[in-house]
Amino acid sequence: MQRDLHHSFILITFVIAQTITVCRFMKKTTLRLVPVLALVLLTAFSGSTQDIHFSQFYMSPLNLNPAMTGVMNCNHRLTANYRNQWASILKQNAYNTYSVGYDQKMPVGRYDYFGVGGTFWGDKAGSSEFATIQARLSGSYAKKMGGYRRKAHYLVVGADFGVSNRSINSQQLQWPSQNNGGTFDGTLPGGVLQDYSFMFVDMSAGLLWFSVFDEFNNLYFGAAFSHLNRANVSFQQQNIPLYGKLTAHFGGEFVAAQRLSLLPGVVTFFQGPSFQVNVGNSFKFLLGNSRRYHQAFQLGAWARVSNRLNQGKLMDALILSTRFDYEQFTLGFSYDINTSSLRTATNGNGAFEFSLLYKVCGPERRGVYCPNF
Repeated sequence: MQRDLHHSFILITFVIAQTITVCRFMKKTTLRLVPVLALVLLTAFSGSTQDIHFSQFYMSPLNLNPAMTGVMNCNHRLTANYRNQWASILKQNAYNTYSVGYDQKMPVGRYDYFGVGGTFWGDKAGSSEFATIQARLSGSYAKKMGGYRRKAHYLVVGADFGVSNRSINSQQLQWPSQNNGGTFDGTLPGGVLQDYSFMFVDMSAGLLWFSVFDEFNNLYFGAAFSHLNRANVSFQQQNIPLYGKLTAHFGGEFVAAQRLSLLPGVVTFFQGPSFQVNVGNSFKFLLGNSRRYHQAFQLGAWARVSNRLNQGKLMDALILSTRFDYEQFTLGFSYDINTSSLRTATNGNGAFEFSLLYKVCGPERRGVYCPNF
């Protein structure tokens, strides 16, 4: 699930135009054209303009669920994520996604917390520079439901409010009417869009439950519903509401040996006719001589399963991930190995991601441990 299906009109036009351009340079054999067309068609249909997603979803908590705002073991958290997709074949027109975020928690009473935060993300795809940017504020309230000082269960409710802008570079669009005998001719008149840029409001809400058994063992699961207001996202001033999206996720950390922990995780997305499931596990190896000073290295493997519209399910990618934690710093890297039929065009190359997380920890911990996102 990469983007949503509402802009098929624009992207189908882009597909036809790109086919014209490709034909111009692919005169040796039509067989060489098939992988390229497969990729472009996938861009237009199975991955048109759905919501952004990160393979390292656990490193972008506010984009996953607003209820994760402020859920941390420190007082402040800064996050940064970058994803580059399909560069092996789209070159400079590859999909690029970035996100930065900040959140903090504030004590309420003896054990409860408020969380406040904000994110800013952007996404750009293709030679037409189809782009979305969003600024979003989020808040949460964490209520202790049971347990004692260092072993407790919490219910967190959260919500966010965002303003988005979508745009397209009209100068880069290519239209079927500009096909001049199998060659693209930019001097011929093209189509007309009524609106090349527009803004809309977006709202989401979520829940999270987490149980901490000690500083190194925990369990959490949550759910969120995005696009509550179903904003109109048409470039043609038509009534095309954005599909609502249901997110469900589960994970935890469990000590398996003196210096080894397991971090299983599952996240699922359901949006309109599309769905995606990421499932896998990371192995966390503690470094240094003490768990008190957090230094760790992780290796993980994840499978991403999604659907082809009206054609069943497929395993889209195998995701390999690494993560290094040093005190308050966390650096993550992941790479998607394409396993679907699209690998003919991409040679198996999918996407790479970089993630950075930094926490500011003060003296206020109050003996309440949270999952270590």
